Amino acid sequence: MSAPNIETIVSLSKRRGFVFPASEIYGGLGSSWDYGPLGVELANNIKNSFWRTVVYERDDIEGLDSAIIQNRLTWKYSGHEDTFSDPMVDCRSCKSRFREDKLIEEFGSPDSNGSKGIKCPNCGESNWTEPRPFNLMFRTTVGAVSADDDPAALAYLRPETAQGIFTNFANVLNTSRRKLPFGIAQIGKAFRNEVTPGNFIFRTREFEQMEIEYFVKPGDAARAHQEWIDSFHSWMTSIGISRSNLKDYEQKKEELAHYSERTVDILYRFFPEREDESKQWDELMGIANRTDYDLRVHSKKPEDAVGKRLNADSTEDLSYLDTATNERFYPYIIEPSVGVNRTFLAVMMDAYSEKTNDKGETRVILKLTPEMAPIKVAVLPLAKNKPEIVEMARKIKKDLQPSIRAVYDDTGGIGKLYARQDEIGTPFCVTVDHESLEDGAVTVRDRDTWEQRRVAAASLKEVLLNRLG
Repeated sequence: MSAPNIETIVSLSKRRGFVFPASEIYGGLGSSWDYGPLGVELANNIKNSFWRTVVYERDDIEGLDSAIIQNRLTWKYSGHEDTFSDPMVDCRSCKSRFREDKLIEEFGSPDSNGSKGIKCPNCGESNWTEPRPFNLMFRTTVGAVSADDDPAALAYLRPETAQGIFTNFANVLNTSRRKLPFGIAQIGKAFRNEVTPGNFIFRTREFEQMEIEYFVKPGDAARAHQEWIDSFHSWMTSIGISRSNLKDYEQKKEELAHYSERTVDILYRFFPEREDESKQWDELMGIANRTDYDLRVHSKKPEDAVGKRLNADSTEDLSYLDTATNERFYPYIIEPSVGVNRTFLAVMMDAYSEKTNDKGETRVILKLTPEMAPIKVAVLPLAKNKPEIVEMARKIKKDLQPSIRAVYDDTGGIGKLYARQDEIGTPFCVTVDHESLEDGAVTVRDRDTWEQRRVAAASLKEVLLNRLG
């Protein structure tokens, strides 16, 4: 089974230290979250898996970490200043504010006439303002003496990581001596002033993206696009996301971003509790064929019909010279982009399960893959008041730690310790008992089956490494 709803994961996350409300002691900040001790480990495991898969295990991807605050011209020529907005409506009765498209998607019907026929989820009235665009970029100012209204000091927190890759295309190309096709990967924070954030970490104003911009010859773009779609289905299942909870959505022509020739969203069943099956799904990641739009708009060369430069400020030509054909052109770009938050949530939801013990008690088991599990092994002394047992348990933990993320825990009875480790997804518990002092063996308990077997302490690390894969 998977989690019946997001609220189940919210409760587990707070109870066990995966995710906390940010600045909670001051009442929090709407849809702002902190990753706790276990959450930061799971998030890091997701990012490490992504990076290893797309950078280390391939021969055609370089890494990058671009700045969060870029020159304002980056967002002017990318189109974000003019077009990066959502349609916003206000309820005149209770002053609540919503994204019109999400309001229609969640509460609308074929005869609701857009948002006009929908009742406000907060007050039940149907008294909406006309929709208007709301730019999602966070504004800031640069410089110690800059005035808030000084246009020369205006800057933005980046709403996506992609533009830092495009503006560094020539730098990476020249220093790495790459030839097409090749890609640039980046993991980093982005910021969007969402009208209606919510659903736990599903939609937040501050989030982390894992993204690739893959540069290809125009004629190879369609094939490369499909290959990346297939590749990410495989990656998602490898980290524990069930294929039955994934499906592709082909964006319709009217839904495509202005730069996109084709975009496929990989959807996840984030809302299994909804009766309407079509509303159970929402975007986990998007994979777009961005054509040659991005390198063109940031390049100094392109001109309009009357010979005027389209970008009067760029100092670099971002075209590519194919030395085999002596042809110069702007590469097409395939962009797989997935959020850490949503991947984290999908992994948690798919890992969630419940099991009844011999006493009829229902226990939560978080069946994370060994790669994703924040803690791989918990070492537990059966009697914490027995110095010899404690010493042996601590030594085992210390011996395992360089190779395996292990913890020592003596803060409860053995039954409670097992239940705690099951609930946080630890694949194996190692128990040191009185017999261990005599025969040098320990009990290894499997999280998913609750089966136990004796293993010689001397061979414990090898046994665990094999079972962890």
